[in-house]
Amino acid sequence: MTTQAVSAQLMLSDGSSVNMLSTLTDGTEGEIKTSAVVSAGGGVSAQSIGTFAEGKAITQIIQPFTSSTKIVYAYISRRGEILKNLPIASGVIATRPYPCNIVLQAGDTIRALTIASNTARNCAYSVVTASGVNAIFTVTPSGAATNELTHILTGQSIGSSLQGQRIVSHYCNSTDGAKYRGGSVLVLNDRGLPVGSALAQSQTSLQVMPTNMGTCGIGLNFQAVAITTS
Repeated sequence: MTTQAVSAQLMLSDGSSVNMLSTLTDGTEGEIKTSAVVSAGGGVSAQSIGTFAEGKAITQIIQPFTSSTKIVYAYISRRGEILKNLPIASGVIATRPYPCNIVLQAGDTIRALTIASNTARNCAYSVVTASGVNAIFTVTPSGAATNELTHILTGQSIGSSLQGQRIVSHYCNSTDGAKYRGGSVLVLNDRGLPVGSALAQSQTSLQVMPTNMGTCGIGLNFQAVAITTS
C-alpha cells in the first residue's frame, strides 16, 4: 500500500499557530494529528487536535490540508459526525488562507482521505446547509453512467441525509470534470430534473474553494450525481 503525508497550518484563538502533519495510507481514511517536529529542536508531540487545543478555537487555516498527489476530502470529526468540512489542495499549487471559527472539544479529530494518483476518478461533494449541517458525499465514477454520490459516513443519498434542508455553500473536488455533463455534480429532484449544480474543481489546478452559487433545497428523493460521458 502507498502512503503520503498530509499537512496543514492552523491559527488558534490564543494567538498560537499549530502545524498538522500525518502520513496516511492511500485509499483509507485516517487522522491528521499535530506535527511531532515543528522546529529543528523538536516541539509538540503528535496529538489529536481536540486533545492539543481543547477549549481553543481554530480562527484561520493558513495552509489548507494538502497532500502531494490527491486528497479527496478532509473534515473535523466530533463524536463520529462531520462537524466541519475543511479546505484541501494539492502540494503542487499555490494556496491561500481560509477563515474558520470552530471551538475545539476533547475528542475532536481531523480526518482525511488520500489517493495515490492525482488522476484518480474519486469525486467528493462537500456541502453546508442553512442550519449549519456539514456533509460530504462521494463516488468513484466508472464509464459513461449516472453515478450517484452517497454520504461518506452513512452511505445514504443526499435526499435521505438532508431532507428539508437548504444547501447554502458547497464545492466539488474532482480531476474528472471534463467528463461530467455540465462539468459539474448535479443535484436532481424527485422528478430527475437538475435543481442544483457544483462545478468540479481540480485541486491539481487550484485550491478547492466553496461557493454559494448553484445551491438548492433538498427533498427526500433527491440525488447528487455525476453524469459521465466515459
